[in-house]
Amino acid sequence: MTYFMYDITGTPVEEPDADAVKAAVASLGETDRENPDISLTHDSGWSLTAYAGGLLLWENVEDDTLVPGVIEQATTEDVLRLFGRLAAGDTDTVEAEGWRRE
Repeated sequence: MTYFMYDITGTPVEEPDADAVKAAVASLGETDRENPDISLTHDSGWSLTAYAGGLLLWENVEDDTLVPGVIEQATTEDVLRLFGRLAAGDTDTVEAEGWRRE
């Protein structure tokens, strides 16, 4: 396994295909859950978490010395593109986005 996703219900999905990722992203806008989110995590430790409303979090869940980044108004297309890059292991492209870090 090189990556996995948690869907809107918190169910892990090992190496989801593009259709499964697209369905998970679409579910963010179709739920009444409190604080809905989905995430995709690569074996490298890098993770993207997308929240309903457009917040996107980029962090390394295995290295807490690295400051997480956020994009506050990520579009569906942004999320799909970045999840795809992370699934492919292209962390450099994801890192090159305009992340706000505090």
